[in-house]
Amino acid sequence: MTVEVSVSGGIPGLSIVGMPDTSVLEARSRVRCAIKACGYKIPRLHVTVNLAPAEIRKTGTAFDLPIAVAVLAATGQIPLESLSKLLFVGELALDGTVCPSRGAVAYAALAEREGLSLACSDQTRLPLALSTGAYGISAISRLREGVGELPLLTAGIGGSDGADACDASDHLDFSDVVDQDIPKRAMVIAAAGRHGMLMVGPPGSGKTMLARRMPTILPPLTDAERSEAMLVHSVAGQPISALERGERPFRAPHHSISMGGLVGGGRPVMPGEVSLAHGGVLFLDELPEFATNVLQSLRQPLEDHEVRIVRVDGVYVFPCNFQLVAAANPCPCGHLGDEAHECTCSPARIAAYQGRIGGPLMDRIDVVVDVHRPASTDVIRGSEGAGSAEMLEQVMAAREFASWREARDAARFGSSARGVARLGFEPEASAFFVDSAERLALGGRGIARVGRVARTIADMDGHELVSRDDVGEALQYRSRRQL
Repeated sequence: MTVEVSVSGGIPGLSIVGMPDTSVLEARSRVRCAIKACGYKIPRLHVTVNLAPAEIRKTGTAFDLPIAVAVLAATGQIPLESLSKLLFVGELALDGTVCPSRGAVAYAALAEREGLSLACSDQTRLPLALSTGAYGISAISRLREGVGELPLLTAGIGGSDGADACDASDHLDFSDVVDQDIPKRAMVIAAAGRHGMLMVGPPGSGKTMLARRMPTILPPLTDAERSEAMLVHSVAGQPISALERGERPFRAPHHSISMGGLVGGGRPVMPGEVSLAHGGVLFLDELPEFATNVLQSLRQPLEDHEVRIVRVDGVYVFPCNFQLVAAANPCPCGHLGDEAHECTCSPARIAAYQGRIGGPLMDRIDVVVDVHRPASTDVIRGSEGAGSAEMLEQVMAAREFASWREARDAARFGSSARGVARLGFEPEASAFFVDSAERLALGGRGIARVGRVARTIADMDGHELVSRDDVGEALQYRSRRQL
């Protein structure tokens, strides 16, 4: 975007053209007050501000500072030559203070790509890698008093401060979850193979505790993942301090969320929860309570790892390579299959409740596991099971073995092996898989996903070929009595 200013005779005033929305039009009042508060003169001329290109709708308050600087330069109150290598971004307060605006990371990346120095508020939080880049970041506290002076440009802005680093959630560890060895095993498999997961169990069985600890067994964000995640969070106005430390995002929207809130949308178009979970975990608690259309909107993002939102004024693409973790009760009362409590739901209510998820979405979830109520003795005595450190080692070992195997297979076979065949099955395992797929009436997607889970289980054990036991365990996570 480029801010152009023309000064001409006529009735004094400030007009903004170029498809501005309400927040941009209100910049006229903020700019006039800020200029006056900082000791500059408000021109007694008609000032026309054009936001180019004019065919794209402009939103947000980031245009305040560039408009004010352009007006001052056009009226000769600050030198024009010193502005050619600066990208101004920021909102103006009425006293001339420059406030941070949403999308600072995106603006910093744009400035670096264009060979410019970003001039923004000194309160802006940016990753250290961007603030110490080749062109740097210039901080502006406010428009300076004194006619003819350029706004104060200081040293580059640092990243998150120590207070933010300490403002983290309580330390989570899988050792806090007792008597759940089978769900923990399933979570290691899901984390190692990046599989979608659904936990089914009665209330109080520990489904949410397990899900919230999933990021603790995932490897830190790579540089590319961190850059993309920070960009999305910055555009959405979300904090980025945890991402800068390499922590994977964890998003847990309430089941009353709208489709636009989940996959993105609105006006202006903003990324949804699936994009904010990019590189991390999207946790959907009480899965059947979500609106049906909201749940079904997840089908395409799960397959393509991106969201394409088509509007009249253009197409918006947001990344959404997330790991889905969901939890559900087996029935409306939550006690179906619970030996300690009697289920009071009728078969019709149970079928209707379980049918809210929908077969197409369930077909895209690789690992489904029952979570039973933990033993009272273990909970009261505070027994400990496998911790996050031990589980993370298993995940990392499985991923390293998978990387080695894929590199070896690519060098040995090239692109000749495709589909499930390239996963490498033992003859007995292959025959067992064919028989089981026919008996369970698995579709093409179901066969592919069971094969991927079996391959992950084999990688965890360091097997070059998938065994019959690996296929059997993968099928247990696919064929469930409930849901």
